[in-house]
Amino acid sequence: MVNSPITSELDSQQPLVTPFVRAFLPELIDFRRAVHRNPELSFREHRTTDRIVERLQAAGLHPVRLTPTGCYVDIGQGPIAVALRADIDALPIQEETGLEFASAHEGVMHACGHDIHQTVMLGVALTLADLDATSALAGTVRIIFQPAEEKLPGGALACIEQGALKGVPRAFALHCEPKVDVGQVGTRIGPITSATDTIKLQVEGRGGHTSRPHLTEDLIFAMSQIAINVPAVLSRNIDARAGVLVVWGQIEAGVAPNAIPGSGYMAGTMRCLDADAWYRAGEMLDRVVEQVAAPYGVEVELEHVPGVPPVVNTETETTLLENAARAELGEESVVLVEQSMGGEDFAWMLQEVPGSMMRLGTRVPGGITYDLHRPDYIADERAIECGVRVMAATALRSIQYENRSR
Repeated sequence: MVNSPITSELDSQQPLVTPFVRAFLPELIDFRRAVHRNPELSFREHRTTDRIVERLQAAGLHPVRLTPTGCYVDIGQGPIAVALRADIDALPIQEETGLEFASAHEGVMHACGHDIHQTVMLGVALTLADLDATSALAGTVRIIFQPAEEKLPGGALACIEQGALKGVPRAFALHCEPKVDVGQVGTRIGPITSATDTIKLQVEGRGGHTSRPHLTEDLIFAMSQIAINVPAVLSRNIDARAGVLVVWGQIEAGVAPNAIPGSGYMAGTMRCLDADAWYRAGEMLDRVVEQVAAPYGVEVELEHVPGVPPVVNTETETTLLENAARAELGEESVVLVEQSMGGEDFAWMLQEVPGSMMRLGTRVPGGITYDLHRPDYIADERAIECGVRVMAATALRSIQYENRSR
């Protein structure tokens, strides 16, 4: 094991990074507000990337740009011990928060907290750079600023293809959680998010008068049976513990109450908490749709767009993260969070290496519980300090763990 003042103190359960973090807090708040005011959509985060790269370079670091957007940076000495990932893209949502630093771009907003995520990871980079300057880190931390998390199948794949995980033994990420109070983090071993696919169906049939449905393929009735029975058949062929969930978000057909249309369209999502069940459901989907539609004589064209697998937190990495959080924020700071049926492309990174994603509490204690992807989502900015402290401490503990494992 490589000894240093940092690694020798890790077993003490004392906070190690607080003084360093607080020196950067005013700047980090300003950085977050500037990013929030200037959101950019997936794979268009050019100014966002420039902003991150410029600050890292000013700290004496040497970030590597990714194509077309995003970057990563290594901090420390020796082999890579861990990667920390933040996503940086915004959503096509019109902001309705009324904040002084609300989005200046029509129809684009950081409604999922990615402005917080990247600010936290910038703070981690600055904190670790200061620690490295005062007492050399006994390993290297890679911080990845990833584009296009909101665009399936996700920018994580582009990062992996460009070598961002090369030599990385484990990875961590965080995600804002408006159901958890600021000062707390949510964790869970095993699946914490769901696999997410998009399903699109174009349905065609012979239309006609509603008084003579027997002379038509009664497309509306056929679509209703598809909408009800495809989820039902899948649920009876896949282990219920896998949580396969098909929900339709769009069904369109017809223009008149007394006319059976000749074409229709329906779209939705398929979600699943188990990777094996996700693959199996995907393989079954085409056959199930065909069998359900067959009695009605309609023709169905299925477009199944695979999204992301579930994020599955490994036990060792989740324990490292939880210990870091308790040391920095207190024994009661770690709470068990529910599994989310939302998708998250950090899952692709965890297909390559073990790791864990934590939920960063952003709710004002006793305040409003917002939801993500809403135009009124507001995060308590005190979460930034909490996130930096926990993720920086997790990086330090990962260095220690990696050195002890060698």
